[in-house]
Amino acid sequence: MKKFIFLASFLVLVFGSLTDKVFAGPPFNNLEGVGGVAFNPLAYLADSGEEFIKVGDTNIAAKPRFGAWYVNLPDAKIGWTSLGVATTLLKRLEVSYGFQNIAWEDHPTFHKNNIGAKLLVLDENAFNTKFVPAVSIGTIYKNTSHNSLRQLAGFNSLRSSGQDWYAVATKTVTQLPVPVIISGGVLSTQEFVTGVLGFSNKRKFTGFANIDLVLPKGFVVGFEFKQGARFSNVQNTNYWDAHLAWIPNKNLTLIAAYAVTGDYNKAGNTRTGLGNGLVLSAQYAF
Repeated sequence: MKKFIFLASFLVLVFGSLTDKVFAGPPFNNLEGVGGVAFNPLAYLADSGEEFIKVGDTNIAAKPRFGAWYVNLPDAKIGWTSLGVATTLLKRLEVSYGFQNIAWEDHPTFHKNNIGAKLLVLDENAFNTKFVPAVSIGTIYKNTSHNSLRQLAGFNSLRSSGQDWYAVATKTVTQLPVPVIISGGVLSTQEFVTGVLGFSNKRKFTGFANIDLVLPKGFVVGFEFKQGARFSNVQNTNYWDAHLAWIPNKNLTLIAAYAVTGDYNKAGNTRTGLGNGLVLSAQYAF
């Protein structure tokens, strides 16, 4: 709770201290460090489109982007902190890293590492069109603290590491009164509770989707959905969130969201949920 109060106070102070206005939008560093929103990746790469480290006339690497998240899930008494960094190589390959610390009252504290790579295979508006979306494929290697897994009854049969594979298409529609970012994809996963509680030996395919409206004065409002994978031994709930982002300048983004991860400890539950709660994030791009 102290971490939550500190981060909330920090966001309020920063929010009130900046006055420059820009028009921008996702991708952000998501909860696993990947260029996306909160739960899901976008096809767009984690770069500003102009801030690159060059060798001669060649754009080698984008200046990095950083994201910090705090998720408060009071039903399960969880404080979830994530830190992520991402950059893009040769305007084509995004590489990312995310570290997650999940403090769960009366349970062991979990630590999770996420190493991501995302390849842009089709540029937005390719072939001189106005309707072709950006298309990317990606992977995230994940591992969670094995000792913590063994301390939870019923979870020691799960693996401590796994790998996601995904394909995602994203399009910004500019013909409407405000730009609208629409994104959707398919995920092949082994994760249980995003991998925090371990990984199955089998894989399941699920879907995910996002929609964001880029508003004047640097605001972005949106919704995202992530389908939960259902394995024979573990059942994930569906996740969704509604979020509001404010981008006061080209470097800084502040995000507030309300996330729903399924009912926690409700009688008759067939899927594992952690409840609902407030999400805060601060993002910085060089």
